Amino acid sequence: MAFDLDHLPDDVLQFLAERHLATLTTLRADGSPHVVPVGFSYDHGQRCVRIITFTPSAKVRHAARGGRAAVSQVDGGRWLTLEGTVTVTDDPSRVALAVDGYAQRYRQPGDRDNRVAIEIRVDRIMGRA
Repeated sequence: MAFDLDHLPDDVLQFLAERHLATLTTLRADGSPHVVPVGFSYDHGQRCVRIITFTPSAKVRHAARGGRAAVSQVDGGRWLTLEGTVTVTDDPSRVALAVDGYAQRYRQPGDRDNRVAIEIRVDRIMGRA
């Protein structure tokens, strides 16, 4: 089921706030999927998924090429996939938003000198929450 991004049901928003790991799917240069476990936060007002990571990771290399990406979380019969265009940022204010989102959903992350954020501008949410 696809959801109206302007009117997400409360159960979807609740599921996105619960502590669940997810998978991030980005595309390698050859077009094949690269799928890794991640923690993420979702900013409903900005329609933005944020993932903290570090500069030399493969997911950063893939996301830096642009294109599309998806995060998916599953809990029993509940699942959500959030899709959209992907970018990487090292802008301190945007990375801070990603760190804050991660801290609210999971725990306060340790400091990293090479921290960046992957952002997905969500244009589709599918699932069953």
